[in-house]
Amino acid sequence: MPKRRGARNCGALLCLLFITAAAAAAEPTGSPTRPAGPRNAEADAATYDRCLKLAKQNPGAAQSLAQTWHEQGGAHPAEHCAAVALVGLKRYKEAATRLEALAQAMTSAPAGLRADVFDQAGQALGLQPNDSELLLDRAEAAASAGYYDKAVADLDHVLKADPGRVEALIYRASANRALNRRDAALADVEKALALTPNSVPGLLERGNIRWLNGDLEGARADWERIGQIAPGSQADMAARANIEHLETGGDLPPAKTRRNR
Repeated sequence: MPKRRGARNCGALLCLLFITAAAAAAEPTGSPTRPAGPRNAEADAATYDRCLKLAKQNPGAAQSLAQTWHEQGGAHPAEHCAAVALVGLKRYKEAATRLEALAQAMTSAPAGLRADVFDQAGQALGLQPNDSELLLDRAEAAASAGYYDKAVADLDHVLKADPGRVEALIYRASANRALNRRDAALADVEKALALTPNSVPGLLERGNIRWLNGDLEGARADWERIGQIAPGSQADMAARANIEHLETGGDLPPAKTRRNR
């Protein structure tokens, strides 16, 4: 688990968050609360600094400030302060979830800086390290941002506590496939399907792995089975698209890790 970086980390994030907030403010939005015209960077920086200090002294007040600021267009800096306030309120799971969402939302930020926010989510999780649901959420967030190794690490923890958790086995298979660890990926998805033979996500993932391993008939069988189990579903549409790729010789879409909500 990453060590806390204290004020130095917040200082680095200050630049990061205002860069991404400026990009977000430049995009069209239908929100009636966002003020027209350019934002005052100095005023925002002062509010951000005050909000973070308040988060340590009075996290409840900081949360209120962050919410008001966000409604006025504070964007990512306000979201970051709100997450820090949640840590102060000992609402660690909420804090980690918001930090993960923030890291994903900062699409204009460099990957290394987005990783810093994921690290802060990890620090929040470190205060509640055995929460399987939070680990699964963070694995999903990490995979969606392309940090498949981080996803695997979190899923390892989940499966150490509950080796038969089917969704975690499938997510780890997907992440390992993206890391080109096909043997490990296939072992996980085979175990998942042994436990739940009609798992649609499991069949979709095993088809992907079989396709990469050159087992084209096996891949087709898995994807066609999805059409029998869940016709017209999103997974069925993905499987049909994969079959089309199979017939035309195209590439499969990248690995995805998504939870059923």
